[in-house]
Amino acid sequence: MNREDETLKKQGLFIGLVTLDAIYLSAGVPQNNQKIVATDSTINAGGPATNAAIAFSYLGNQSTLVGAVGQHPLTAIIYGELERYGVAIADLDPHRTEPPPLSSIIVTQATGDRAVISINATKSQILGDRLPLDSWEQFNIVLIDGHQMSVSQRIAQISHAQTIPVVLDGGSWKPGLETLLPFVDYALCSSNFYPPNCHNASEVFTYLANLGIPHIAMTNGENPIQYLSQGIPGWVEVPKVKVIDTLGAGDIFHGAFCHHILQEPFPRALASAAKIASDACQVFGARPRNNLT
Repeated sequence: MNREDETLKKQGLFIGLVTLDAIYLSAGVPQNNQKIVATDSTINAGGPATNAAIAFSYLGNQSTLVGAVGQHPLTAIIYGELERYGVAIADLDPHRTEPPPLSSIIVTQATGDRAVISINATKSQILGDRLPLDSWEQFNIVLIDGHQMSVSQRIAQISHAQTIPVVLDGGSWKPGLETLLPFVDYALCSSNFYPPNCHNASEVFTYLANLGIPHIAMTNGENPIQYLSQGIPGWVEVPKVKVIDTLGAGDIFHGAFCHHILQEPFPRALASAAKIASDACQVFGARPRNNLT
């Protein structure tokens, strides 16, 4: 790729969780005191912001990932994979010697459902005054997964002031989000995202709209995506595919959305991202594959 092509790349900033994932494909989930043999396995970097950054980069852009990584020997796997996908790292805790957050994941072969046990960023929270970047002007879009709340709040404020669109990966409600949401342009929430005193999708949409968020969407697996864009409601169908593995599908959806929203209107960007995420569910593992187009 020549220099001119490089300058045409969109720049995305992704803030949040960086993990090391051990993923197993199995006929089922073990019961108490049971040992089972997996039919396949893989180890890779993980976390919502991490997977989204990889998907955004895979689609022809430049990603920068902001998270706590450190220098434990296990982080070599993380660094190597992110380098392979062209994702730059802005490390919030470069001198950290503890292991990265670890996740063990079992994917059920017949259904693609996954069971996860993990340690998130609870033990590696960084204060918002320790930002690893000097400026944000070069970025076209920012995604926040809520796992580094103090840093995310500060970056969301800065990005909003510079009219850089901010995307929220709302997988679940996290304390502190109420101070970040007023700076969000696109809230992409799962059906498990329940702000305080919200008990259904209608109440979630009302809560977020009352905060002034112009574009809101709620995903629900293979079911249609419900959205509210500038006060106009609608639905986007999700392609029907043979599911092998749903792990990371939401993260890929968010990374693909960041790519498409820079060139398409909100409903069409949701549809384009849903197609990419659905395609990714047809193979084992959380990585973008050659069929992501």
